[in-house]
Amino acid sequence: MANADAALRSDAHGLTITPTGQGLGATVKGIDLSQPIDAGMTEFLLRTLCQYGVLCFPRQSLSAPAQKAFSSRFGSLEVNVAGSFQEPGHPEVMILSNIVENGKPIGLSDAGQGWHTDMSYSATIAFANVLYAIRIPKRDGVPLGATAFANMYAAYDDLPDDIKTVLDGKVAIHDFNKFWEMMRREKGSARPPLTEEQRRRKPPVPHPIVMTHPVSGRKVLYCNPGYAMRIEGMPEAESDAMLDYLFEHQLQEKYIYRHLWTEGDVLMWDDIATLHNAVADYRADEPRLIKRCQVMADKVFAESRV
Repeated sequence: MANADAALRSDAHGLTITPTGQGLGATVKGIDLSQPIDAGMTEFLLRTLCQYGVLCFPRQSLSAPAQKAFSSRFGSLEVNVAGSFQEPGHPEVMILSNIVENGKPIGLSDAGQGWHTDMSYSATIAFANVLYAIRIPKRDGVPLGATAFANMYAAYDDLPDDIKTVLDGKVAIHDFNKFWEMMRREKGSARPPLTEEQRRRKPPVPHPIVMTHPVSGRKVLYCNPGYAMRIEGMPEAESDAMLDYLFEHQLQEKYIYRHLWTEGDVLMWDDIATLHNAVADYRADEPRLIKRCQVMADKVFAESRV
């Protein structure tokens, strides 16, 4: 993922793109996401996303239909298996919040999840997340609840050659229930256990540990501590040791960017090429409200550029 310190202006689309100068990420200005975008802009933003991994569009004002319309330009939208915490009439828009009204939470907490890649537990994986920040907690003027990201292009590139050889052709088994049970153990979690029906709908699935990105064509380390359970074809002890090694390797500080939210931010990230982690540094009385669309990877694989 390319980064530079200077802002880059796109003459064709009138956007200003300013890289973070860190392991990944850029800010995009000059676009109103509440308005429809055409095929040319969609392709440009797709390429830009896959270059930087994380894009922040500041000072946006989005309705649920507008958020859905923008997100769906990049693939079909998931309706989360967990259910319940969704925008009324718009089940593709999930509510992430710690706010409680009339004794009931209005959204699902995403804080303290640990590092993961959304939808790696699904046979059709995710391509991108599109989150819209409505309320962001602050303490002493400092925003809380950052989202951290790790660059999986760089993590793969830096693997020793002998490890790359061992991983070539290997698949890892990913399980939604691993992550769900981890979140249930969080203090104060209101999540119930998954029902048998929910477990049936999301059985464990295999994915290549080394994946070729359908847009960039680059190899990516697609294996995350949130969902990856074991490596097929390896003895259990060897599989555990390799996963421990990969999980430690991919979270080195040089690969990481932390986004500090501002109300009105729309944050879009590439789920294939990054890991992310929602930082749980705010209290229950410090309200946070974000709305999310999950873009699946069906379209980018069907229209693969590589």
